[in-house]
Amino acid sequence: MPNKPRAPLRPLTTSERQYLDQLVRSGSTSFLIVSRAIMLLAVADGASYPEAARRGGRTDRHLVASLVHRFAAEGLEALERRPSGHPPIKYGPAEAERILSAFKRAPDLEQDGTATWSLSLLQRALRTAPDGLPQVSTWTIFHVLHTAGYSWQKTRTWCNTGVVTRKRGGQVVEVTDPDTDRKKG
Repeated sequence: MPNKPRAPLRPLTTSERQYLDQLVRSGSTSFLIVSRAIMLLAVADGASYPEAARRGGRTDRHLVASLVHRFAAEGLEALERRPSGHPPIKYGPAEAERILSAFKRAPDLEQDGTATWSLSLLQRALRTAPDGLPQVSTWTIFHVLHTAGYSWQKTRTWCNTGVVTRKRGGQVVEVTDPDTDRKKG
């Protein structure tokens, strides 16, 4: 004899049942959401958790139990996928601007110990600055620079993509590639 669920599904409102039925019939909704809607409707119609899991294309009754528990707490939001697999973002636009301003500053050989920026040297400068970012990672710096349009050139330091300096007629001029956006894809 199956165990009785600890927290049975609360009665569905008319609008919730209509929404779940609509999701089940939808041809463009993701399988995960449709499967969860099928399981909730099955439990609401009196099916056991193992039977509801089978109807939803699953095998684990505990999945149904956790879905019912989430539905009781969150309502229809329980159908959506939760973000997972990565730590929360610590740095927002203000911090990204701080990283870009530090990058745009020419490094001081005495203070920074370099004439050109590398990710680790920029990280060290940002971590030790009084108004810096004490836990910034090189990946965060890379991501901010890449989003701003900079790429790593193997023979040089971080450069603005599509912009190079050339010697022309005894002067140093900045040359911009007009096809940069097309080449970046």
